[in-house]
Amino acid sequence: MSSAIDLHGDPHVERYLETNGEDGYHWRNGTTILILFTKGRKSGEQRTHALIFREHEGDYLVVASKGGTDAPPAWFLNLTADPNVEVQIKGDRFPAKARLATPQEKPALWAKMTEVWPDYDEYQKKTTREIPVVVLERQ
Repeated sequence: MSSAIDLHGDPHVERYLETNGEDGYHWRNGTTILILFTKGRKSGEQRTHALIFREHEGDYLVVASKGGTDAPPAWFLNLTADPNVEVQIKGDRFPAKARLATPQEKPALWAKMTEVWPDYDEYQKKTTREIPVVVLERQ
């Protein structure tokens, strides 16, 4: 059974991919991690990101918080430019389409995400930018 591992950034992505999530799927405070593959909007190169997620009705939720900074994370800008992404959860890698949670969906989806990572509420207080919830729909 895999144990929680406190990796960050590229080392997290690399270890996750090397072990099909055996190391890196379980993260801090009971959270789980997926790997998001986007295409760089300027470079066209594949980019990888380890993100906290939750499953919701067959889709996967992630939050574009960047710790509450005023600028959104690069991965969010990339999927805004091209919503066709890939997702890896443990050893399962699949194509997905990213979309923003609608204004009607967002309150419930935000609450679902803050159940596992309450800091998202603090991040929102730090910025005037509305932090989006992104829905990743398996294709």
